[in-house]
Amino acid sequence: MSGGVEIVPVVSKAELDRFIRVPMRLGARDPNYIAPLLFERGESLTAKGNPFFEHADVQFWLAVKDGRDVGRISAQIDHLNPQTKDGVGHFGLIAAEDDPAVFEALFATAEAWLKAKGCRTAIGPVNLSTNEEVGLLVEGHDTPPMFMMSHDAPHTPGRIEGAGYARAKDIYAYVCSVADDLPAPILRRVRKTPAEGVVLRELDMKRFDEEVRTLTGILNDAWSENWGFTPTTEAETKALASTLKLLIDRRLAWFAEIDGEPAGFMILLPNINEAIADLKGKLFPFGFVKLLWRLKVKGPKTGRVPLMGVKKKFAGTLRGQLLPFQLIDAVAQAARKLGYERYELSWILEDNTAMRRICDAGGAKVYKTYRLYEKALA
Repeated sequence: MSGGVEIVPVVSKAELDRFIRVPMRLGARDPNYIAPLLFERGESLTAKGNPFFEHADVQFWLAVKDGRDVGRISAQIDHLNPQTKDGVGHFGLIAAEDDPAVFEALFATAEAWLKAKGCRTAIGPVNLSTNEEVGLLVEGHDTPPMFMMSHDAPHTPGRIEGAGYARAKDIYAYVCSVADDLPAPILRRVRKTPAEGVVLRELDMKRFDEEVRTLTGILNDAWSENWGFTPTTEAETKALASTLKLLIDRRLAWFAEIDGEPAGFMILLPNINEAIADLKGKLFPFGFVKLLWRLKVKGPKTGRVPLMGVKKKFAGTLRGQLLPFQLIDAVAQAARKLGYERYELSWILEDNTAMRRICDAGGAKVYKTYRLYEKALA
């Protein structure tokens, strides 16, 4: 115990439940905080529900002071992440009261765990994989987060920096108005007869498992040169797709093919946060009915594009360079008909110039900034 702060390893189901609820209590007075669904968090933070645990070492801790849970943190080593061989480990899921002693105790514990496993550098927050929630919100606290994006207390960046961490990389979330078409010069090209060999099509729900395998292949190829990229396993993609299957609208999930080969894709998901904002993490006894009504009857007004990519072999060709805009236009037209008003493209690394150019050219604007921090472990 240091500074009156006790650090408790999470080993039981009850402790995991406490771990999940820490940010819910901290964000209770923040009008833009949205509590995640408790059952979803319970699934995603266990080996039973998340295939990430098959290739990673993970530990969670609670910070307790005066009998209260005042903070939490995770540490993990992903053995599929190429940076692991360079001695990089991750911290994540950081949330704590505005108390330097709490942050100091949490980071000291996580860093000691990483060092004991041979790590020389800590980078985070990563919650838990680089293919899940990444980065700490540093700009954009004035609006609620989209589905599967974090919303961190404004004091957190300063406390992380106070623990000796420096900025490693910024990550952006862009926002688009569904009512706005692509700029006219781009739109004219997009809506011409597709180039020979180019086919755009909706997701085929009858071949859902095969479509998931296709998406995984494109994703791993398209993102392979991004900083910190970790290849997603088919089990991870399948688990995520299974979780989201009820939410996926085939009209908002598009694939592009070139000469019969899968070349690119884009998926827009309804922003579940819009539908669960007042549920306080609970689906029972009436939350599930409310959620279904809001998604299937009332219809969401906002959405998020978490997955988009074009294979590298096509990205530098004339046909491939037009694919992102063709996919954006196809999804946007469908979203407009379904009553969507705006959607987020996230997350996008600051040095992913290709994707940032596409967002800028399409009229999207940065409205949230997330930050990854790093620290050398002495």
